[in-house]
Amino acid sequence: PAQPARPSRFKLRALMKTAALALPLAIAAYAAAMLLANFSVAAFGPSVTGINAFLWIGLDLALRDWLHVRLRPWQMAALIGATGLLTYLLNPAAGRIAAASAVAFGASSLADWAVFARLRGSWLLRANGSNVAGAAVDSLVFPTLAFGGVMPGIVALQFVAKVAGGALWAWLIRRVLPKEPARPAAGG
Repeated sequence: PAQPARPSRFKLRALMKTAALALPLAIAAYAAAMLLANFSVAAFGPSVTGINAFLWIGLDLALRDWLHVRLRPWQMAALIGATGLLTYLLNPAAGRIAAASAVAFGASSLADWAVFARLRGSWLLRANGSNVAGAAVDSLVFPTLAFGGVMPGIVALQFVAKVAGGALWAWLIRRVLPKEPARPAAGG
């Protein structure tokens, strides 16, 4: 008897390229990446920040840029604000870490957004350029607020990991998610 066809990698990729599915998944992944980063720092402390920076914050920075060309400015601002608030509300026991994460997330997202909107060129060039700004702000603000002082080693490690992670995630996003905006973003 014939075996049922298994979904191929190419069918899954084609499914992900449909804007109707890609946009809500990207928004959910954007929020989930921030929450995962916040929870793991609360559980494991500063030692996990380099891994988080590469995996979760890099993903968040790259997804923010992908969403930038698909959402209107007010929608992007609402998403940044809601996700920042969510990182605190879902982890209030972490107190200082959750607050530092929310502040750093909001500030770095706004820096990333401002730079992405002003850069010209391909999406990948704009994403990587703006990720440098977002990574710089996040890398300085988060450890300073979360751990009570400037930690040059942690700041440098986080910055390098976020820029490298953001570049890898941006490259993957460019290959997997739809390249054309689902709808034009007014003013940006």
